[in-house]
Amino acid sequence: MDNNLTPVLNEYIESAIKDFDKIPADRKEHLKKIALFVHTKLGEEKKANLIFICTHNSRRSHMGQLWAYAAASYYGVKGISSYSGGTEATTFNPNAIKALIAAGFSITKQSEGSNPKYDVKYATDEPAVTLFSKKYMDAPNPTTNFAAIMTCTHADETCPIVQGANTKIAIPYEDPKKADGKPNQDEVYNERCKQIATEILYAFSLLKDMK
Repeated sequence: MDNNLTPVLNEYIESAIKDFDKIPADRKEHLKKIALFVHTKLGEEKKANLIFICTHNSRRSHMGQLWAYAAASYYGVKGISSYSGGTEATTFNPNAIKALIAAGFSITKQSEGSNPKYDVKYATDEPAVTLFSKKYMDAPNPTTNFAAIMTCTHADETCPIVQGANTKIAIPYEDPKKADGKPNQDEVYNERCKQIATEILYAFSLLKDMK
């Protein structure tokens, strides 16, 4: 695959795509909705906006945001802008950061405080992505013309309508927060990171067969 992803990230992706057959059929249907949205928007406007939404914008939504960028780069999909947000703002969780670094992302803290900003690099030819916890309607997120991708059940239920979204797609993941401070903490976060990577990569893999 001709891309400029970091070598570790590329290797991680090559491993993740081998697990496409492990994705349940019902989840594949929801992931196909993401691919259809992207395909339609790229055809009409040459760009597609995705906002991954979870209650706290701390773990799963950040993972979704970054894996969308990595998947777009891996499959050579241009015009993708990926964002994340919550129904409330907290902080980008250190355990999630650790799992993403293990997967091959380069993450550098750019500010201090209770909700620091981080710069994330995933490819040599792409600018760093700035990540911090925010509400889904806060800047720099778009307020119209986007797909709202719900990564947790709570956010999905508390936001039956996401203002400004063209479509709302629910792909909830179990919260790795349950393992915080436990012996299996890193294992659980790594598993969730791999699951999200695999499913987002699957969604983007469908684009090549859409005409």
